[in-house]
Amino acid sequence: MNYIIPALLALILFSCSEEESEKKEETVIESKDDLVEVKNGIFTEYYPGTDLKKIKFQGPQDEKKERHGIWYFYNLNNVQVSMTEYKHGIKNGVTMVKYDTGVIRYTGEYKDDQQTGIWKIYDSVGVLLYEKNYSDLK
Repeated sequence: MNYIIPALLALILFSCSEEESEKKEETVIESKDDLVEVKNGIFTEYYPGTDLKKIKFQGPQDEKKERHGIWYFYNLNNVQVSMTEYKHGIKNGVTMVKYDTGVIRYTGEYKDDQQTGIWKIYDSVGVLLYEKNYSDLK
C-alpha cells in the first residue's frame, strides 16, 4: 500500500508534463504558408519551429515558378552552405557546397543537370584534396 501513493503521484506528474509538451508541440507546428514566401519573383522558404524566421533556401523563379538563377541554401546557423545556378528548373551553371563552418566542400559546374568540367573537392579546413574532370568522362 505504501507504493500506491508514490505511483499515483508519478502518474499525475507524468500526465501533466505530457500534456504540456503536447501543447508546446502544437504551438511550434507551422503551416506551409508561414514557411514559404514569394516576393518580386524571389522564392524564400524558412525553417519551421524557429523563434526568428531563418531562411532555409532562397532564389529567383521564372514565369512557370521554376528555379531560374542562383539559389542559396542556409543551415540553421544562417551560414550559406550551398549555391547552385538554375535555368528554368534545371541545374545549369556553377555550384558550390560548403561545410557547416562555411569552408568550401566542393565546386563545379552543371550543364543540363549533368556534372561537367573540372570539379574541386576540399577537406574541412579548405585544403584541395583532388580534382575530377567530368568532361573527360564523356
